Amino acid sequence: MIRAAAAPRRQAFVIALAVLGTTTLAACTAGSAADPGRPGSAAASADPADRPDLRRFYGQRLAWRACGDAYQCAELTVPMDYSRPADGKTFVLPVAKAATSTAGKRVGSLLYNPGGPGERGVQALKDGLADELGRGVREHFDIVSFDPRGVGESKPALTCLTTTDAGAEAADRSPESADAPLYPRTASERAEALAGAQATADACREASGPLLPHVGTADAARDLDVLRAALGERKLTYVGWSYGTSLGTSYAEQFPRRVRAMVLDGAVDPSLDWRQRMLGQATGFRDAVADYAESCAATAGEACPGATPDEIRTLIDRLLRRAQSEPLPVAGSEDGLDAAGLVSALSLSMYTPEAQWQGLSEALREADGGDATKLAALATGEEEPEPTGDEAGASDETPSDSPDSPDSSDSPAVPEDNSEAALIAVNCLDVPHPRDERAYWNALAPADKAAGVYGTSGVTSELVCKDWPAGDQQPHRVNAAGVPPVLVVGTAGDPATPYGEAVSLARQFPGGMLLSFEAPGHTGYGRNACVDRKVEDYLVSLEKVRPGTTCAP
Repeated sequence: MIRAAAAPRRQAFVIALAVLGTTTLAACTAGSAADPGRPGSAAASADPADRPDLRRFYGQRLAWRACGDAYQCAELTVPMDYSRPADGKTFVLPVAKAATSTAGKRVGSLLYNPGGPGERGVQALKDGLADELGRGVREHFDIVSFDPRGVGESKPALTCLTTTDAGAEAADRSPESADAPLYPRTASERAEALAGAQATADACREASGPLLPHVGTADAARDLDVLRAALGERKLTYVGWSYGTSLGTSYAEQFPRRVRAMVLDGAVDPSLDWRQRMLGQATGFRDAVADYAESCAATAGEACPGATPDEIRTLIDRLLRRAQSEPLPVAGSEDGLDAAGLVSALSLSMYTPEAQWQGLSEALREADGGDATKLAALATGEEEPEPTGDEAGASDETPSDSPDSPDSSDSPAVPEDNSEAALIAVNCLDVPHPRDERAYWNALAPADKAAGVYGTSGVTSELVCKDWPAGDQQPHRVNAAGVPPVLVVGTAGDPATPYGEAVSLARQFPGGMLLSFEAPGHTGYGRNACVDRKVEDYLVSLEKVRPGTTCAP
């Protein structure tokens, strides 16, 4: 499953947005009559804070403590299962705040989600995201974020590392087998792709089985409302990037009259099914790589790996052919960089051209010369190659040694960065996937025609969800009657969340507003002064964005 980096100002701390594996993530409003809190049920119009079995959660107040320069931290307790909130099972979610220094101008709290699923909001805040939201926003809001249920320092947290070495090895594999081709054609190739996906799914179930039904976006949105109440806010002011737009959409559907202002940047269209979304993203990445070849000179200058667009395209094709025949050499690695890793490196580098294309160009040039070490680092979202051998210290596979970590002899290890497990768990629960493997094989040829290797690798990345425990979500158009105008930001050349999805999402919201950013790359807020100004005016003063408003680089 390909994973991606975020916008340049968030890139240091947002490593893994969902790319080809992220599909229709917004919550459906249909629910079971057995759950009186589910949107669509008879009791959905009632304030959940008035439900007797939820009062202890809605009535809590956060006990803030200092946690570094200018930051405060606390914990929020939410029910694991909102249909059974009194059963004693809970998630404890870390929360962090950067308070405004101009109390006289304070409007309230601004909550955000940086993307994912699986990104840690608390760490993003501590790494400086608040300072990138603009002076006007910082003057008027306390900036608040949290680790969603199952993510990061949430307790409990998701993991796909089992207590057995064999399970850990299985979980460490990508959903598409490292040995499987990008386009599995033969029965043996398809069996290998299925086996790799099944090994990952089995490891996740073994390590985190009881949590898997409870980490969907709909429940995360309900947690967001509990957090709103705990902050003492009557209404929610929210910014969501990429997957964060799915979280925001779900909140707006469940609590439309609780919204004050909502910015959704890098939109996910909830009306698309898994195949439509995958094809849209695959085509976006194919087009972005083509644009890289055409525009490299203007962005990366002399670093470009070819003198002309044709030379760059030829070099990329040559590397793909080599990698499909034999992994490219990587210093300190016996495995090297295979074709799937090369596609990942290319895709990850399409998020912020102004920050990434020079590094990609240098990596491609060196790989063509026989050293793919830098490309391998890009494939994992790292700026530098990871240390190997004796140089390696604690890694993302190292369990947390915090006092609250479960004993490794009794529980599966939870890695410090569990975004991979969360990415899989949330995607597979939120999005219905076919159980019949033939649906995936039938999708290969159209995906290949539409987007080449980006399409076929997108199909195989979805296999991990084939036998996942089913959620109750379905593709649907937004149902958020009563919500105030929501601002959707769409970037014209966005590869991960194509611009058309922003157009569609804005139209689905009653009174929805679209702000277009005519540029390549993923998301716009935080990358462009014009976009920043329009977003700030809306968040602070609720100033509407006029139809047809466009910002240029």
